[in-house]
Amino acid sequence: MDLSPFKEIIDSLQARQAILWQNPKKSNKYQIDSNLIDDSEARMNRFAPYFQKAFPQTKLHSGRIESQLQHIPHMQQKLGVMGKLFLKRDDALPISGSIKARGGIHEVLYAAEKIALEHQLITKDTDYTIFTTEPIQELLSNYTIVVGSTGNLGLSIGIMSATLGFKVHVHMSHDAKEWKKQLLRKIGAKVIEHSGDFSLAVDNGRREALADPNSYFIDDENSKQLFAGYAVAGRRLKQQLEAEDITIDADHPLYVYIPCGVGGGPGGVTYGLKESFGENVHCYFAEPIESPCMLLGMATGYHDHIAVKDIGLTNRTIADGLAVGRPSSFVGKQMEPLLDGIMTISDEQLSSFVRELYETEQIIVEPSATAGFIGFKQLPKAVRHENATHIVWATGGSMVPKEEQKKYILGI
Repeated sequence: MDLSPFKEIIDSLQARQAILWQNPKKSNKYQIDSNLIDDSEARMNRFAPYFQKAFPQTKLHSGRIESQLQHIPHMQQKLGVMGKLFLKRDDALPISGSIKARGGIHEVLYAAEKIALEHQLITKDTDYTIFTTEPIQELLSNYTIVVGSTGNLGLSIGIMSATLGFKVHVHMSHDAKEWKKQLLRKIGAKVIEHSGDFSLAVDNGRREALADPNSYFIDDENSKQLFAGYAVAGRRLKQQLEAEDITIDADHPLYVYIPCGVGGGPGGVTYGLKESFGENVHCYFAEPIESPCMLLGMATGYHDHIAVKDIGLTNRTIADGLAVGRPSSFVGKQMEPLLDGIMTISDEQLSSFVRELYETEQIIVEPSATAGFIGFKQLPKAVRHENATHIVWATGGSMVPKEEQKKYILGI
């Protein structure tokens, strides 16, 4: 592997600098498969009556798994941002309290629907509250959902799978939080712990699923169904901005800052945003300085053939959801013409943003959920744009136990 052409960017990463990488392959020539998003959106709509019955907290949004777009004026003032600044509250999504409730839950629904259709227990015109009944739950109990996770994806898939009646096995990396493991076990999931990182957990999950014909493996590194579930967020966000009477066009650009681990969540969201807003949206990922796997993969073009440990980084960070050493090749290649850039952030900055968000807005999120705020340190021109709308995507935090939340605020 010849890394000499990328010496400058690799030197910066090895120096543990908080940097901005601008994507040189970004282009206005790209194709979005709207059918992929249409299919996902239609599936979520079919399951909306089921959600209202199985998860009463979704009744407020008519069975839609959606989060608030919240203006954060005090944080905006502290950061010195002009225009409008919002926090996308995926930290408070129904059911599992993280962005993973979008893609993870969607793929479990995809699997459940596929099995029920194959056994002729439903058609796509059936009232999907039937998924709360014994015949379908008994059928699904013969199948196992398998996933590898650092935590939040495992929670989303574990809760959804167990509620539908599936057995569920979650392979977790060494950096997964203990409370997440305990919660999964409490709902009946089997948790398999690994001493290695995220990629090892995924590999072991994949091997387990291949050995059992009644297993369905949710592949966080390469899944189109996860990706599609996240992409629906773009259309939902467009509706929310219209409800706020906010115009997005060439003179009123939209900037979106999204934390990135393996890439599925931010990649899917970016894909959906591009469908909805085209060249008027500018998307940036944010990664920990010890785990910049997507930046490394895209900047070198090696994608999943290179890992952060190959250049001497540790892949250790307080942002457990972002502690991923090797990126999704599928997502990285999808992002080449779409993504504006990637920023890196230190653990110290993550902790500082957690405290600042709490002090200014009384909002508590996981450290990983604040990564997007680094955009206002790295993009001074965008920050000074009077007509711009900025959205920081908060990716998780509402399910964090109170004692853990206190530690985040205190920085311990």
